Amino acid sequence: MQNELKWRGLELLKDGAVDRILGWRAGQFVYDITPDVFTDPEDLEKNFIYNEFCGANLSKYLIAESAKEGKVAVFLKPCDTYSFNQLCTEHRIHRENVYVIGIECYGKVSVDALRQRGIDGITGIRSEMGSLKIDTIYGEESVPAMEVYAERCRNCKSKKHVVFDELIGADGEVVDDCDRFDMVEKLEQMSAQERFEFWRGELSRCIRCNACRNVCPACSCEKCVFDNPKSGVLNKAAADNFEENMFHIIRAYHVAGRCTDCGECSRVCPEHIPLHLLNRKFIKDYNELYGDFVAGESVGQMSPVADFTTDRDAEPSVVQKGGDQ
Repeated sequence: MQNELKWRGLELLKDGAVDRILGWRAGQFVYDITPDVFTDPEDLEKNFIYNEFCGANLSKYLIAESAKEGKVAVFLKPCDTYSFNQLCTEHRIHRENVYVIGIECYGKVSVDALRQRGIDGITGIRSEMGSLKIDTIYGEESVPAMEVYAERCRNCKSKKHVVFDELIGADGEVVDDCDRFDMVEKLEQMSAQERFEFWRGELSRCIRCNACRNVCPACSCEKCVFDNPKSGVLNKAAADNFEENMFHIIRAYHVAGRCTDCGECSRVCPEHIPLHLLNRKFIKDYNELYGDFVAGESVGQMSPVADFTTDRDAEPSVVQKGGDQ
């Protein structure tokens, strides 16, 4: 599919239909992929890449790109389109300046998962009938694709695009039987002390690099409270256990009802903290309290906590104005 995407991007640039292409740039290594903007056809032809390592969600980069003059084309995988719609709902993307090219996706590979299997020195990768053929400096390796896909891909919620102007490849379906809440349920079954110890063990590794915040499409404030020197919580190394917990819990509450479960926070965490589990807990609670709700499923859709009605209140015993229950 890489060549098909590249040639379509070249057509759009050369025809003047768009001024730039938001895609993935090849790095020093085959798995070293960087989201980037291409304005020169020659640069696109030489350095654009799309392979099993292109897991980055490009929707957040459109906040800045869509605010510029001219039109930008972007390649969005099915899960990315939910983030795109959510950002449009929040008026963070100038929709008229974006040409969305939906691309099919059936999973992206975790480099860490490959390394855990002892596969290193990777020079190439290709899919072949449910398996991955991986070229290394030591020879070829073959592994079942599902065993080395990123967690979010193993538990993919949807292979269907919720928005596109053009589609390359086939569109899939919403995955009704995914197991993405299994670990959340396992945590819920723990005692309060066991859950506390689990999260202390995970969050104690946090180095406050802010990678999770910076990559998250739902974290799009122009000025983050953790960057404000007058807030008392300016970004810094945590002084104690409370501060280690506070950053991630506050961030999880901030994106509640807006998180599309794209998994970017866990993907970029250098300490491999399963941050997506905090967000999934809120998603699961939303579904149980208010009925099924999918952030980003459509533009303009309001989160249940932002669209209050007495008949859907999670606490019906709370007395409203006028005495109504």
